[in-house]
Amino acid sequence: MPLQVAVLIPCFNEERTVAKVVADFRAVLPAATLYVCDNGSTDRTGECARMAGAIVLSEPLRGKGNAVRRLFADVDADIFVLVDGDDTYDAATAPAMIGHLVTHRLDMVNGARVTDQKLAYRFGHRFGNRMFSGMVARCFGNRFADILSGYRVMSRRYIKSFPAQVRGFDIETEMTVHALEMRMPTAELPTSYRERPQGSVSKLSTYKDGLRILWRIVMLLKEERPMPFFGAIFAALAATSIGLAYPLLVTFFETGLVPRVPTGVLCSALMLLAFLALTSGFILDTVTRGRRELKRMFYLAIPPVSAPEQD
Repeated sequence: MPLQVAVLIPCFNEERTVAKVVADFRAVLPAATLYVCDNGSTDRTGECARMAGAIVLSEPLRGKGNAVRRLFADVDADIFVLVDGDDTYDAATAPAMIGHLVTHRLDMVNGARVTDQKLAYRFGHRFGNRMFSGMVARCFGNRFADILSGYRVMSRRYIKSFPAQVRGFDIETEMTVHALEMRMPTAELPTSYRERPQGSVSKLSTYKDGLRILWRIVMLLKEERPMPFFGAIFAALAATSIGLAYPLLVTFFETGLVPRVPTGVLCSALMLLAFLALTSGFILDTVTRGRRELKRMFYLAIPPVSAPEQD
C-alpha cells in the first residue's frame, strides 16, 4: 500500500503566493493531499488556496504556531511536508527529502536554506539564525545547521508525539528541540531559498521575533534541562555570596567583629536563594525525566515509516 503524503501550508495573507505554492507541490507530489491553514487572513488567501485545489482549514487564532498546531491535530498521513506559503522554498526538493526519510527510516528531514540572493536571506536573519542554531547546538545537541527553516519532512510518529505549545514563529525552535530531546533519527538536506515574490511582505519581525525565539530557547532549556539551568543560577548566586562575604570573614577572623552587618545579611540571603535554586533543579530534573519517558513511550506506540512493499 503506498504511503500517504500530506503537504501542510500555514498561511496568513498570502493570496499572491499560495496558489503557486499549491501548484508547485502538486506538480512534484501528484499523489499527495495538500492542506492550507488560513490563519485568520484578511485577504483572499483561503479562496485562492481552495481554487488551486487545496483543502483549506481555518484557524482564527493568529500566529504561525497556532496554524501549525491546527494542521498537526487535524491532518492524518504517513508522511508530512511542512512548508511556508510565501513561495520562498523549492518544491522540487520535496521528493528527495521524502525519499531520504523513508530510505533511512527517519522521523524528520530538515531543509537547510541555501541561497546567493541577499534580499532572500537578509544579513540580520542570517546572523540570528546562526546565533540561535549555535545556542541550540550547545544546549541540546549539534545536529542541525538551520533550526529556523520552515521546510521540513516529518513522520507520523513525530507529528503525533509533538505537543505544540507556542503561538508564533518560535514554533520551528520548539520542533527542533523536540526532535533533539527525544533523540529521534533525523537528517538535514540543503534546499534552495529564494526571494519573496514582488508584492509579498514578510510577516517576520527581525527584533521582536528574534527576542521571542531567544526567550523560547531559554524557556525550553528550563523545561527540558532544568538541572543545568538552575545549576547555573546556583553557581552565580553562590559565587556572588562568597565574593561579598570573603572580606567580612577575613575581618571576623582577625578581630572577632562582623563589619557591615547588612552585607552579611545579603550574603546569607543570596546563599539561601542559591541552594533553593539547586533544590528546584533536582526536583524539576526528576519531573522532566518522567515527562520524557511518557513522551518516549507514546512515540514508540506509533509505527515508524517504512517503504511500501513491492508486488
